[in-house]
Amino acid sequence: MKASQLLQAVLAAAATVSGHGMWQKLKVNGADQGQNVAIRPPAVNNPILSVTGSSIACNTGLKTPISTAVVKIPAGAKVSSWFEHVIGGAQMSGDADNPIAVSHKGPITVYLAKVSSAASATDYNSYSWFKIAEEGLDNSSGKWAVDTMIANKGWWDFTMPSCIAPGQYLLRIELLALHSAYKEGAAQFYVSCAGIEVTGSGTQTGTDLVKFPGAYTSTDPGIMLNIYQGSIPNNAGKPYAIPGPKPITC
Repeated sequence: MKASQLLQAVLAAAATVSGHGMWQKLKVNGADQGQNVAIRPPAVNNPILSVTGSSIACNTGLKTPISTAVVKIPAGAKVSSWFEHVIGGAQMSGDADNPIAVSHKGPITVYLAKVSSAASATDYNSYSWFKIAEEGLDNSSGKWAVDTMIANKGWWDFTMPSCIAPGQYLLRIELLALHSAYKEGAAQFYVSCAGIEVTGSGTQTGTDLVKFPGAYTSTDPGIMLNIYQGSIPNNAGKPYAIPGPKPITC
């Protein structure tokens, strides 16, 4: 390969990676829990492309040491998760694509799985997950959950449902980027899990339970589609079906 071709390849790869990222912090009622505390980001910020592989549950190649901390979250609390290109948010100079490239439109979803010990739970593919929060597309404006996150400087907020029973859980947060999802296997999943303890007096431990892998197929209407068909990326004005079950209701 000529030197000029090699340089172009390196620059192209760098540009691609700079559009990626990972979930790496939590806030509970506004209190920052700290970098990589309880949450388990991957060491490399590449997306997951296969919905049938084991990585779709809680990612793979996790940054070590993997946190064994467990964050307490009261039922009904406001929870926020932080997404950035690299661990700690130290970006390249002039990086206009942080926290993620604006072209990477898509939904954000949150799941829980009841576990005996959130600190030591690592058998991610065996757990039964239920959805507790989601944000998709506002058709009228073309605004996606990813746009909400970008506007909030990498933070995305949700509410821990008030009816969740106290106990130990894994929390799974997923950003699904749909900019190249017009072909099978090209949707990009950015996933991290965190060890949490829900407190309160709720009684619900989940309905519409799913496994990862198993919850999605590569041709689900919310995973394989062309969102860039019109003048704005709003799925040509058609309702967008967020993958997976509906969130639990209290």
